[in-house]
Amino acid sequence: MRKIDYIVIHCTASQPNATKQSILNYWKNVLKWKSVGYHRLIDANGIIHELANYEQVTNGVKGYNSNSIHFSYIGGIDEKGKPKDTRTPKQKESLLYLIKEARKLYPNAIIQGHKDFKGVAKACPSFEAKKEYMNI
Repeated sequence: MRKIDYIVIHCTASQPNATKQSILNYWKNVLKWKSVGYHRLIDANGIIHELANYEQVTNGVKGYNSNSIHFSYIGGIDEKGKPKDTRTPKQKESLLYLIKEARKLYPNAIIQGHKDFKGVAKACPSFEAKKEYMNI
């Protein structure tokens, strides 16, 4: 079993109406990744898509993937491409559910956003995940 030190929260940095398939295609065809970016992806309706099991390493945060699991909501930017918390109430509910379940498996893991890692110059997940989930 992998040692998980971080539960990382992401946004896809796409429009909220982007599809799971378009995101998967981007990773494969544009970025040329061999694996997915996140373990779970939450669409605007709050549906949780399992993209990888927790034992698999994904491409969430460079330098931290071997000891992290990654959750993302679809969205995170406004119409002009600027960072914005676009989570729907259903996405918030699903994200909270995932985090609570992961906390049971990895009670000592630090919950934080992608942007909270040293050296990361992104706004991802476009809200203060560390603060929002500090009591979980």
